[in-house]
Amino acid sequence: MITSIQNQKVKQWNKLKTKKERIKTSSFLIEGFHLVEEAWKSNWQIHEIILQENIPLPSWCENFPVEIVTESVFKTIAQTTTPQGIAAVISMKKYHTYTGNQVLLVDEIQDPGNLGTIIRTADAAGFATIILGKGTVDMYNEKVIRATQGSLFHIPVIEADLQEEITKLKQNDFAIWAATLENAVHYTELAVPEKTALIVGNEGAGINSNVMNLADQGVKIPIYGKAESLNVSIAAAILMYYIKN
Repeated sequence: MITSIQNQKVKQWNKLKTKKERIKTSSFLIEGFHLVEEAWKSNWQIHEIILQENIPLPSWCENFPVEIVTESVFKTIAQTTTPQGIAAVISMKKYHTYTGNQVLLVDEIQDPGNLGTIIRTADAAGFATIILGKGTVDMYNEKVIRATQGSLFHIPVIEADLQEEITKLKQNDFAIWAATLENAVHYTELAVPEKTALIVGNEGAGINSNVMNLADQGVKIPIYGKAESLNVSIAAAILMYYIKN
């Protein structure tokens, strides 16, 4: 049992809370029974399980290396206020190209909760692939992972240059829709093409002009009250479900 926070393994686990170390090791830390089980069910590579003393080990964990730690050590690793006593180190999974007929493009979204919710909703709505553009929050940020509720393990998420990806999508007969208030049509007035890619943009600035200029169609959601706009994750949800239906 690991009893000291000065243990080298503990130090390494805590380093995985930084993007630099995650990139260096191509691995990341997750926490909680649900997330660890979703990673296992989705066949993501689990390096090791970290288990707090006196916490029962799920039967499906028995084929993985398990490190037992004291409660005080686990609390230094945990990133939640009420830890469940289980965490895991997972290998990143690299996807290089999109699949399917509905693709979500994410341009410079900064809030981890928004990105995690968008990934979860894209999974629920049946989108095939998500492409994250440069300047978007790291998808392996612990707040992003927690907000996905495990959906990160269900849907391919690619990090790439959006302008390059849009060019490829157009070459494969995708219609490119951009969620925007400027020069846009109410989404309900449009028929949905068989192949559709939807761009959603930064919480404050919207979609980068270089990306926006590549869109075929601006789409907007009517605002009936006095709110200036919708939260990006809510807008993405409404538009994705419309596209999927």
